[in-house]
Amino acid sequence: MKTKILILLFQLITAFGNCQYFYDGSGKQIARFDGNYIYGASGKQIGKVGGDYIYDGSGKQIGRVDGNYLYDGSGRQAGRIDGNYLYNGSGKQIGRIDGDYLYNGSGRRIGRADGLKRMQIIIFFYFFY
Repeated sequence: MKTKILILLFQLITAFGNCQYFYDGSGKQIARFDGNYIYGASGKQIGKVGGDYIYDGSGKQIGRVDGNYLYDGSGRQAGRIDGNYLYNGSGKQIGRIDGDYLYNGSGRRIGRADGLKRMQIIIFFYFFY
């Protein structure tokens, strides 16, 4: 299982558009988000968003958004946002956003999403980073 870093960008979930796509740092499409469900590259459902909550593919609650913070399934603070910078639960800077692009803590581009929205960034960091 991939390392899961739970991060929140900006504030609460914003309105979702139609299906949005996620790409890795090399430009390869790795997932899509239809406003409620997250699908991997194979088309298999890997997660769901319901209100302020994030669920994995089996329906288990794995996170909650509250203001500028994200909490894991156990209720521990797992991430926060300060401007365009992303921090993990320990306060270490692990990424930043610049336009539609996402960068890791070392400044390497790790992905992008079309018409990037707040929840897409949370989903990207949780499921793919």
